Amino acid sequence: MEAVLTHLRGAIERGEYAIGDKLPSEAELCRRLEVSRPVLRESLRALQVMGLTVSRTGKGTFVVANTVEDPTFGDYAASDLLEVRRHVEIPVAGYAAVRRTPENLDHLAHLLDRMERETDTTAWVAMDTIFHIAVAEASQNPVFRRVIEEIRDALARQSAFLNELGGRREQSNREHRAIVEALIDGSEHDAVEAMSHHLDRVETTLTDIVRPARMDIPTEGGPEA
Repeated sequence: MEAVLTHLRGAIERGEYAIGDKLPSEAELCRRLEVSRPVLRESLRALQVMGLTVSRTGKGTFVVANTVEDPTFGDYAASDLLEVRRHVEIPVAGYAAVRRTPENLDHLAHLLDRMERETDTTAWVAMDTIFHIAVAEASQNPVFRRVIEEIRDALARQSAFLNELGGRREQSNREHRAIVEALIDGSEHDAVEAMSHHLDRVETTLTDIVRPARMDIPTEGGPEA
């Protein structure tokens, strides 16, 4: 999928598909690139998240930009989402370290164990959003939980994007464990540091993905399915 996305993104950025152009049909792209339709569709969805294309029902996929500016996850731009997460989730982690209950810790530890065993990305992403809600719950402030629930869909979309294109799952598991260990220790400082590091890594991975593509794949004999 990454190879197909890199190819299509490169073609758009080079102007092979100009703004306003319609991309070839799914069937044609699958034939040209020699990939399965599910792989192609994942790539097309990623192009839309990056803001390079839009899909119009019954008409096809059209190019709307030739550079990646700010990916959108659901109703929120990535930059807006990250800004809010830093202002909410970092202090929330500190409050959670001070106020967490044994029940909160049991829930988080159980959830983390499940995430570390999970191999299905969709299932892992669902648990990822639950994890962040659970940390907010541990702060004992229902307003914080409500804020995280409000952006739950965007968090899930961002998580799926970063895992599919940035291979973030194992790294995220380690970062989540550091957060939970800080909560178990009751260390406000360590919890704040662990959550800050987690969000730093999210931002770094996102930045790496949206940088201009530096490689391409040949159209002839395209990528493997």
